Amino acid sequence: MVIKVFLASSSGSTAIKKKQQDVVAFLEALKVDYTELDIACNEQNRMWMRENVPEEKKPSNGIPLPPQIFNEESYCGDYDTFFDAKEENSVYSFLGLPPPPGSKEAQQEEEEEQEEEDLHSEEEEELQELEDQEEQISEEEEEAELEEAEEEAE
Repeated sequence: MVIKVFLASSSGSTAIKKKQQDVVAFLEALKVDYTELDIACNEQNRMWMRENVPEEKKPSNGIPLPPQIFNEESYCGDYDTFFDAKEENSVYSFLGLPPPPGSKEAQQEEEEEQEEEDLHSEEEEELQELEDQEEQISEEEEEAELEEAEEEAE
């Protein structure tokens, strides 16, 4: 799986340049395999990006601005959603990649799995206690019925 970052090499906007640099620098820091696709110099890249950004993610003018991020053909998001994922330590999930062992995201997943297992174990214990109680009640009822039958027989 290759992450595709669509950017504009000759953007006149310093805000867009900073956002592009932020995305690329963070992917490099994480050692994520990615490809930069320039929409300023390559019309095919520009058209592909525009066609593949979901309608609900496009701005009101219908033209998405770089950077736009994809995992192969799957849309991941724009800078704002990337930034949110970065703040929440969920960039690998955002990119559709498994987190590497030892990363904060992997540790969070492990903790969630452990909590789920613990909850499942507690539920199993409670269910077993209820079954034991029902069994005990059934045995007591049987004993009471036997005693009644014995008393009636006497």
